[in-house]
Amino acid sequence: MALRPPGERWAVANADAGIAALVARLLALLPTLMVLDATGGSQRAVVAALAAAQRPVAVVNPRHARDFAKATGQRAKTEALDARALAQCAEAVRPPPRPLPEAQADELRALLARRRPLVTLRTAEQHRLGSAPSRLQTAIQAHLTGRNERLALRDDDLDTARRASPVWREREALWRSVPGMGPVCPRTLLLDLPEWGPLSRQRLAALVGVAPLNRDRGRRRGGRTIWGGRAHVRATLSMSPRVAVRAHAGLKVFDERWRAAGKTAKVALAACLRQRLTILNAMVKHQTPWQPREVLGA
Repeated sequence: MALRPPGERWAVANADAGIAALVARLLALLPTLMVLDATGGSQRAVVAALAAAQRPVAVVNPRHARDFAKATGQRAKTEALDARALAQCAEAVRPPPRPLPEAQADELRALLARRRPLVTLRTAEQHRLGSAPSRLQTAIQAHLTGRNERLALRDDDLDTARRASPVWREREALWRSVPGMGPVCPRTLLLDLPEWGPLSRQRLAALVGVAPLNRDRGRRRGGRTIWGGRAHVRATLSMSPRVAVRAHAGLKVFDERWRAAGKTAKVALAACLRQRLTILNAMVKHQTPWQPREVLGA
């Protein structure tokens, strides 16, 4: 831990006793903002304890904190130096505190995160099955059967938790009415992209990682590229426009207009994905179901 502006630093164990001592000390200091970086989930207990103590806490992307440290000239990396750089970043940037997710949402997010590597392993086995020798195909097929059974269990857990929440049921039903939206995509959008509604379409596209970011300098005009954002959300959502371009006439015209302008297939797909995000966000913001005639006339 590092405190600004005094510059005081100390350390506690990431255990119940250490977290309790940290909360007691921070309650005595009454800081205006507490900032942590995401560390693969090990920060959740601290964030929950601080939020339960009614203290403003924000969790930031560790890449952003590291880039800020490099901008100040800090190249070395230790826990003490990282804490000091994070405190400086908090003082300069002032990231807004975010509400703590519900315990049910946190559990569902963990189930969804567990489902992704199972899908990756199953896809790898399916690719091996086509080129594997005959003596290995039986073993690979047995692995595929096991992967499918585990995926079915994860999907059952997600469905059970979804049915327990009226808000999730309503929003998923709203999105499932859109052409090209299967059962996995709405779950990913609900759990891993909770910032729906108030965000602008530009901010939402940047959050997912499909916003065209410029690289200009002086008279040089660099090409626009998409990068950053939440890669797993982008990967899941990218399958929706592929299907929607065939099923939704309005999006198909939008895709053909980009192709006619000389853009590549991936550029057109990214544009369709941004259009898709705009439509989904408008549906959530105004609580309006899918209306194909209005979209076609836009």
